[in-house]
Amino acid sequence: MAAVGAWAASTAFSVGDIRRATTSQASGLWFRCTTAGTSASSEPSWPTDIGSTVTDNTVVWTAISSVYEDVSVLAPSAIIELFELQLDNTLHGSTDVYRFHAGSNANVTGNIVFDGNAYTRFPVQADGFEMRSGGTLPQPTLSIANLDGTMTTLLALVNATTTGNDLTGATVKRIRTLKRYLDGESTADPNARFPTEIWRINRKATETRDVVTFELASEFDLVGQKLPKRQIVANTCQWIYRSSECSYTGSNYFDVNGNSVSTLAQDVCGKRLASCKLRFGENGTLPFGSFPGAGLTR
Repeated sequence: MAAVGAWAASTAFSVGDIRRATTSQASGLWFRCTTAGTSASSEPSWPTDIGSTVTDNTVVWTAISSVYEDVSVLAPSAIIELFELQLDNTLHGSTDVYRFHAGSNANVTGNIVFDGNAYTRFPVQADGFEMRSGGTLPQPTLSIANLDGTMTTLLALVNATTTGNDLTGATVKRIRTLKRYLDGESTADPNARFPTEIWRINRKATETRDVVTFELASEFDLVGQKLPKRQIVANTCQWIYRSSECSYTGSNYFDVNGNSVSTLAQDVCGKRLASCKLRFGENGTLPFGSFPGAGLTR
């Protein structure tokens, strides 16, 4: 299969035509024309779920996996697992990106180039990415060889910026594609990949002379977080008066008790629903920054 072409504006497409977005999609999706027609003058907002459709002028596109047909054949091309480790300037003092692969699939013995980026072969073991139905997000581990002291040196550099950080907060991308789509292959295609997984380093689990192991967490892992982020209060507005949240800019002035006053200097909001009604009207839309309905149910 040759590399799939990018979507084009004002172009006639037939049923069965497959196109990709003009920019790289982390979702790992391509799009099959399921209703023939002519595309619009601007690119549509592509869906991110397999099977979802989008109307593009008179064309209808259906999202498909870019690698499904390849992995479903009797002898699929080897799946290649790539990793990107990106530092955070605030936490680590740089935005350097380290790219590496384990080289355990397809007997790859050297570096890999994919989408123009070189991935260094480096002893690494990644486990625990499986999604389960138990209601909890996976917490994978990433173990990286430290035989030459590379990881110890990197940890020392980032800890000089933030003491004891140990790469916490760094972004780890797990990119999976097929060997046939790597740069240099006759069927090379940087857009053919599984959905890119993005993780954060949650903590350094172990560090020895031989290996450093990190625990990863999903960006959606909200352990310890409380919702809603602000307290539910029934009768006290939490917005700053005359701010963009409050949005009141009128010239009717009232004091904290709701009495009419003559100057802006005397104008003070009482933070009550009644204070809001004085300014926006009894039947007006009230940007009241609280939860009047709280406590009304039993």
